[in-house]
Amino acid sequence: MKFGTINLNGRPCPVVAGSDGAPRPLSDVCEMAGVAAPATILDLVETAGDDSTWRDAVAANVDKTKSITGPIDWAAPVTRPSKIIGVAFNNRELVKKAHIDPGVPNFFLKPPSALTGQGHPICVDPAWGAVIPEPEVCAVIGRRTKNVSEEDALSCVFGYSIMNDVTSHGLKFGKDSIAVTYDPDMARPEFYKWRHLHGDDDRDAYYVYHTRSKGTDTFGPMGPWLITRDEVADPNDLKVVADIDGEVFAEDHTSNYRFSIQACISEASRYFTLEPGDVITFGTTGKGKGRFPRGHKNILLGEISGTIGIQVEKIGRLENPIVHIGQS
Repeated sequence: MKFGTINLNGRPCPVVAGSDGAPRPLSDVCEMAGVAAPATILDLVETAGDDSTWRDAVAANVDKTKSITGPIDWAAPVTRPSKIIGVAFNNRELVKKAHIDPGVPNFFLKPPSALTGQGHPICVDPAWGAVIPEPEVCAVIGRRTKNVSEEDALSCVFGYSIMNDVTSHGLKFGKDSIAVTYDPDMARPEFYKWRHLHGDDDRDAYYVYHTRSKGTDTFGPMGPWLITRDEVADPNDLKVVADIDGEVFAEDHTSNYRFSIQACISEASRYFTLEPGDVITFGTTGKGKGRFPRGHKNILLGEISGTIGIQVEKIGRLENPIVHIGQS
């Protein structure tokens, strides 16, 4: 099944897709089915996610209700997750540039305030320098999870969606990075195992904080649909295609992840208690296409206009226009 969230009469409204792909208010379908209507998609995840009787009733009645007509104001499917966990460099092409393979997924966090929905603009100040899209598959967690094994990791997923993990390298290196040189008595060996050293007296350390660069408003387009887990047999076997105004700039496959979706969820759950509704986004496509040999890295959002489209097999398509905002 496909669930989503739209803004209707100034309030978030959960919707479900009919067989024609059009959204129906979930409250209308639930009323027709004679079952309780969740107030939000997070409420659905928490209370009815594993209730097969509820799902069957909704599926049997969805086409008996009227679809929503006219322009649709989409929100992200889950509007207020407790956290959004990103996985960095989780692509076999990208990790080739690493000095040393870390051997585990690298994590960062995006704030829920970065989320935006289908059709809403990605707002970029050209003064921020290199700002790029990152087409990714993401998962929404379905139940409270801690220290889950890889074998059981997918069982804690409610469903899958699309995330554009917009990233500003200009903000990252211009405002959220700092380099220091440690005194000899403070320089510990584990500080340097991730990079090549330049001589025995190299005690430089580099701090990069993915805060503004990943978490600025509108840097988390997501959706439009959240596809339940049963609709995606293997999330590690999905084609991902990204385009600008229909011209493909990246084409890749989730089988090229350095770490599988199960491995990322399992590793994340060792450090973070995963709550229902939490979003984990698993890494960008890495293979360029056509006149974009470096894929998403060739798409500088502060220098171009148009609409970024991301198509993921079995999940759908997410589109967001680029809008340039004033200098800051």
